[in-house]
Amino acid sequence: MSKREFGLIGYPLSHSFSRSYFAEKFAKEGIDDASYENHPIERIEMFPDLLQKIPGLRGLNVTIPYKEAVIPYLDALAEDAAEIGAVNTVKRYSNGELKGFNSDIYGFAETLRRFIPDSYKGGALILGTGGASKAVKYVCSKRALSILSVSRKRGEGRILYEDLHEDLLTDYQLIINTTPLGMHPKTDDFPGIPYQALTPNHYLLDLIYNPSETEFLKRGARQGSLTKNGMEMLILQAEKSWEIWNNPHC
Repeated sequence: MSKREFGLIGYPLSHSFSRSYFAEKFAKEGIDDASYENHPIERIEMFPDLLQKIPGLRGLNVTIPYKEAVIPYLDALAEDAAEIGAVNTVKRYSNGELKGFNSDIYGFAETLRRFIPDSYKGGALILGTGGASKAVKYVCSKRALSILSVSRKRGEGRILYEDLHEDLLTDYQLIINTTPLGMHPKTDDFPGIPYQALTPNHYLLDLIYNPSETEFLKRGARQGSLTKNGMEMLILQAEKSWEIWNNPHC
């Protein structure tokens, strides 16, 4: 029996737990007709060659830095993925067509629901404006939270890190790191926010899951803030990806 092949594209992939997660899932659930491999590609232009080399490839997860760059290579997009302009799940149909989905939306929405109370009506400070931030922004807007993005480049609806003063953290008590700052192996890095202004009323959520506690989260915890890493989101979005790949109606 030929195996159904799945995998992950991005660069680099040394930080990723996706391969080990799916290997454990397949073993635990007795799924012996599927495999999951990492495919680090240095440039998105290498994507078509990858597809050609692996004709049995049924689905891919997409991580940094290709969540936006992969879109021109796809034949169709799910409605929410098209709305936010980012894809982290690709399904390959039997006719070779490729459709992009965003399971990060589900993963982050469920993670956020479990992390902050329904009564929270403060603002969401989103660190970073890359592909991962788009799902976060989408979910926060659905929760009717006021949103402010922080970036290294000035633009509409965003401020620079140097413009982030302590008073802002009074209004934005939910702070979400969508940048790779602090991700393995560069674990000493962290976003430049005024940590001294954090309080026990703040919620710090980091999409990074390796390491399990980033410097961003450590600095928040020292101020008494509630913290959470990205492992739960990783699991939730992975399961949603698996559901998409195996659902004939998607």
